[in-house]
Amino acid sequence: MTTGQVHAVDERIERVMRLVANELTRRDDGAGVAGHLRRLCTAAGRSLAASGVGINVMAESGMRGVAAASEPAYGCLEELQFTLGEGPCLDAFTTREPVLVPDLADGAMSRWPGYAPAVYERGMRAVFAFPLQIGAARLGALDVFRLEPGPLSGEQFREALTFADLAVTALLDGQAQAAPGSVADGLDEVMGQRAELFQAQGMVSVQLGMSLADALARLRAHAYAENQPLGEVARDVVARTLRFDSDQS
Repeated sequence: MTTGQVHAVDERIERVMRLVANELTRRDDGAGVAGHLRRLCTAAGRSLAASGVGINVMAESGMRGVAAASEPAYGCLEELQFTLGEGPCLDAFTTREPVLVPDLADGAMSRWPGYAPAVYERGMRAVFAFPLQIGAARLGALDVFRLEPGPLSGEQFREALTFADLAVTALLDGQAQAAPGSVADGLDEVMGQRAELFQAQGMVSVQLGMSLADALARLRAHAYAENQPLGEVARDVVARTLRFDSDQS
């Protein structure tokens, strides 16, 4: 990389950091890392000419959840990926590469037969996902949504990567400041929901005498049919207000 290229990268990082720092705090911002990531999502949305941006946290163990979104509606679009078990953030996490879909009507319907039609119906026409990773460690993904089809420009692509890098830094710094054995401030609810999902998965497996994989599929199907977040369905199962071996489900 030439001196000029290094200078351009440094300028881009400083510009993106200023955009995030200048983003206003909202009354409903989460605590700690979650609030910072929400402001990062909103700043990214403005910079990338996006209708919305979301950040998911994921781990090799299967723990995953929506950490932040520029608007609540986009948090629902992010959660839908976990409900259906498919989508751009999951592919970006798995492949460790950006997933660029400038037109959801062109190939995405067969790639994500559940997710793509659902977000298309909600007005989305393009989506771009960027993995959150450093070295061999994978932390999640940043998703960018647009209401109009079309690719990111070269500069927008580079800025999206910069926003993703800053999200990684925020997650790592937050975890470094957390007490041993706990998660970063503001992400405890996200991880708690995933723990509930694992518990609910085991309970449904016992109730129906099926594998854990099939139990998760039943939970996802119920969540989709009832238009509920997967985390809410899991919470109901754990609270024993929903059973899958009765007529309720």
